[in-house]
Amino acid sequence: MDLKNNILPNALPKHIAIIMDGNGRWAKQQGMLRAFGHENGTKSVRTTVEACAELGVENLTLYAFSTENWKRPKLEVKALMKLLVSSLVKELKTLQDNSIKLCAIGNLQDLPKQVYKELTDVIECTKENKRMTLTLALSYGSRDEIINAVKEISIKVKNNIISPENIDESIINEHLYTQNLPDVDLLIRTSGEQRISNFLLWQIAYAELHFTSVLWPDFTRQHLYEAIIEYQKRERRFGKTSDQLS
Repeated sequence: MDLKNNILPNALPKHIAIIMDGNGRWAKQQGMLRAFGHENGTKSVRTTVEACAELGVENLTLYAFSTENWKRPKLEVKALMKLLVSSLVKELKTLQDNSIKLCAIGNLQDLPKQVYKELTDVIECTKENKRMTLTLALSYGSRDEIINAVKEISIKVKNNIISPENIDESIINEHLYTQNLPDVDLLIRTSGEQRISNFLLWQIAYAELHFTSVLWPDFTRQHLYEAIIEYQKRERRFGKTSDQLS
């Protein structure tokens, strides 16, 4: 049975974020190099992006490469960057056909020049698309993001642009990489790990968390649908009681 039929279209999460974990372990199970897992993981990316767009999800953010990932073996990092370039070129037509706008967050200047160029080219080509916003977190770390926001706000306070008394959640949101995105409603992590790994720490304050043991290259539309159906069964109280909501 197609689980898509069980999804309530009027109760979709506006913003889904995914920690795509398990590529390396998947490759190891196949007796292959880790890069083989990352390559197969791109198929799950395409499937998930298309499924979210078809459902009507407005925002999808994918954790593609963390600031900590630079510590991985140089050969694996090089393979990942090469894969990223080829994927951006290959998937441009899919983004255009589905009217998906591509964005990116993180320390993007740390990316190799060719990766940065392809990324900015695709972002420019898709900037007018309206159906869904796909955000790639690249060389991204949430703590770095928050530190940068604090620094920017501090400079503005020092220059009397912002008054300390006026600093609130909206001011902080305006200085985050995700300033144009709503808070995350549903966070999905694959591969059985149950941690956040420095991903969107501020933005997931009230997100529903969904952990699955499925390795990312095996993640299908049905797994996405399962996560959304589970999300729709939960009561989101935001600090209130059930009686207050009813």
